[in-house]
Amino acid sequence: MIAAQPPDPAAVIDLLGVLAYGELSAFDRMAADARMAPTTELRAALSEVAAVEMGHYRKLVDRLTELGADPQQAMAPFVEPIEAFHARTEPHNWGEALVKAYVGDGLAADFYREIAAYVDEATRALVIEALADSGNSEFAIREVGVLIDGDPTAASRLSLWGRRLVGEAISQAQQVAADRDALVRLIVGGAGDLTGIGQLTDRITNRHVERMTAIGLSN
Repeated sequence: MIAAQPPDPAAVIDLLGVLAYGELSAFDRMAADARMAPTTELRAALSEVAAVEMGHYRKLVDRLTELGADPQQAMAPFVEPIEAFHARTEPHNWGEALVKAYVGDGLAADFYREIAAYVDEATRALVIEALADSGNSEFAIREVGVLIDGDPTAASRLSLWGRRLVGEAISQAQQVAADRDALVRLIVGGAGDLTGIGQLTDRITNRHVERMTAIGLSN
């Protein structure tokens, strides 16, 4: 449902700010995780995905500037929760890095994509573009499949890791939203009521289940 009234400018700035820092952080993390790749070909592939994240970051920062906001100030409130999430979910091997990039990032993207339904058309289009799959899903599904084929026990270990990521990602998203009054008002106003919020949560949960199934892991 699209909000009938213009969104609170503060909520739009918050949404773009959290996404911009998220993209910057994703670039840093993927570039570092690429060093765990077992081959130079795979290292290059993940590095290319990281480069796409930086392109998204640049567009989000440009939009913040267009709106008269200071990008650094807009991102500042989200540095601590995003970095805390990554600190709690630092992968220890190539398989965990792949699942985090696919499952953890995917769930967060679903959450912010839902919020984008309640903002203006120009911002919504930019958010959808920034959250679009940059080839990461296909890459992760293929490479996790290779790992599972080579080691049948990998599926259970990575499934546990995926479930942990989901819990941490949900906690992070809730913290980000709860700490920003404008975002809370945007979500509640856009969803309409508790039933709408429940339906939003159900949609995100269903997409997560589909994602885990696609990568060959259990929920």
